[in-house]
Amino acid sequence: MGAFVAAVLAAFLASSVEAVEALTIVLAAGYARSFKVALQGAFSALIVLVLLAGLLGEAVTNFIPIRAVRIIVGGYLLIFGLGWLKKAILRAAGFKALHDEDEAFKEEFSRIKAQSEVVKGSKVNLLKDPGFNTAFKGVLLEGFEIILIVISLGSSTRKLLAVSLGALLAVLIVGLIGVVVKKQLTKVPENLIKAVVGVMLTSFGVFWAGQGVGVHWYLNDLFLLVLIGINITAFFFVSVILSRVKDVSKFVKSQ
Repeated sequence: MGAFVAAVLAAFLASSVEAVEALTIVLAAGYARSFKVALQGAFSALIVLVLLAGLLGEAVTNFIPIRAVRIIVGGYLLIFGLGWLKKAILRAAGFKALHDEDEAFKEEFSRIKAQSEVVKGSKVNLLKDPGFNTAFKGVLLEGFEIILIVISLGSSTRKLLAVSLGALLAVLIVGLIGVVVKKQLTKVPENLIKAVVGVMLTSFGVFWAGQGVGVHWYLNDLFLLVLIGINITAFFFVSVILSRVKDVSKFVKSQ
C-alpha cells in the first residue's frame, strides 16, 4: 500500500514538472506565431502520445512477466531518477543555474519569432510551421517522459490505472491554470519538485530492481521509506559538500 501511494505521488509530481515545461513551450509558440497553430501542434502530439501509451501499457502489463518488469523498470527509474537527482544537487550546490521558466519562455519565443520572420508572407505547410513544430515536439518530448514514468511506476505496482489518473490530474491542473493565466508558471517550485521526484524515482529504482533479482526487503514495502530517507540524506550531504568546495574554490581564486 505504501509503495502504491508513493508511486501515485511520484507520478503526480513528475507529471506536474513535465507539464509546466510543455506549457511554457506551447505558450511561447502561441505568442510568437499564433495560438491556433500552437494548439494544433500540441493536440497532434497528444494524439500520438495516447496511441503510444496504449501500445506500451498493453505490452508491459500483459506480455512481460512481473519479475522482468521490475528489473527493467527498476533499472530505468534508477537511471532516470539519478539524472534528476544529479541536476538537483548541482543546482542546490550552485554549480548549475536554477531552472527558470521565464528564461525558457524568452529563449523559445525568440527562436520561433526568428524562424517566423524567415517564412513571413509565404504560404507555409502546417507541418513545417515553426510554431506547430515547436509545440508538437515540446509536448511530444515532455509527454513521452510522463508516459515512461507512469508505465514504469504503474506496471511495477500493478496499479497502472490509478498511477495514470494521478499523472492525468497533474497535467489537467497545469493545463487549466495555463488556460486561465495564459502565462508560464514561474511560481511553481519546479527545482524543489525535481529534487523530490529524483529522490523518489531513485528509491523506487533500487527497490524494484532488488525485487526483480530476488531481494526480499526487510519490512517489505515499508523499506521503501528507508530508501527514500537514505537518498534524502545523501542529497543534502553531497549538496553541502559541493557547495563548500565551490566556496573554497571561489576563495582561492580571489586571493
